[in-house]
Amino acid sequence: MGLRSASLFLLAGLSPLLAQADPHAGHAQEAREAAKAAPATRNPALPPDADGAKAALAESPRHGEWVDIPLAEGKKLLAWVVYPETKKKAGVVIVIHEIFGLSDWVRAVADQAAKDGFIAIAPDFLSGLGPKGGGTDELGDAVGKTIRTLTPAMMIERMDAARAYGLKLPAANGRAGTLGFCWGGSTSFNYAVVQPKLDAAVVYYGTSPADPAAYAQIKAPVLGFYGGDDARVNATIPTAEAEMKKLRKRYTANVLDGAGHGFLRQQSGREGANARAATTAWPMTLAFLRERLAP
Repeated sequence: MGLRSASLFLLAGLSPLLAQADPHAGHAQEAREAAKAAPATRNPALPPDADGAKAALAESPRHGEWVDIPLAEGKKLLAWVVYPETKKKAGVVIVIHEIFGLSDWVRAVADQAAKDGFIAIAPDFLSGLGPKGGGTDELGDAVGKTIRTLTPAMMIERMDAARAYGLKLPAANGRAGTLGFCWGGSTSFNYAVVQPKLDAAVVYYGTSPADPAAYAQIKAPVLGFYGGDDARVNATIPTAEAEMKKLRKRYTANVLDGAGHGFLRQQSGREGANARAATTAWPMTLAFLRERLAP
């Protein structure tokens, strides 16, 4: 995509998101509070929470592998790819990480998506931005600061590269969607603005495009899930609902009572509300992706 697409990504609100002093202020505190909560019993029909991610990856019978996806100027996008165990070709889901970078939890979400029938690709959007050319693991505590240096053009290139890689896989059926969380949820929505061939976009507690004009570019249906106690993010829902309705486009926003921001990764939090939200959201996510990514 060229300058026009990059400007649309800017219009969609990604650049202001990245440029804020801290668009996800309080996340570290939320994570600390979640760690103090009693661990939830693992529901195998859901992705694990953050505490159970490493164990879920270690126990997975599915084929997962690290791949280097080519970018411009000889650069590479590191990605974790997991394949479903199925006889048929499968739809591709690009799993977009949070502001924390490509964590074990995001990889475990990708593994669950593969368990549920999709080829899951979880790119490290910080690839090549570490001091020695690495990504999330190399950056450590600098992940949050570094992720804000990603420009709209860089994000489009990386999203397009992941999508193109997935669609070319022999096991893929030719359809692809996005599934993003927090920062990645916003990216999922914004990518729908600039990629007219996207088949589906799922947004977990990510902000909606800020400029009403952005919605005219969206072709893919969008499904959103939001914690009821996440006013910062939820304040951006009405614009999306109004514009998509006016344009007769499909956008469904599910606001889940009592849940907080990041409820899928913090399922033990908020006295059971996060777990209830996760139990509601994930099956709806699968139904939507199966509908949209069927050949």
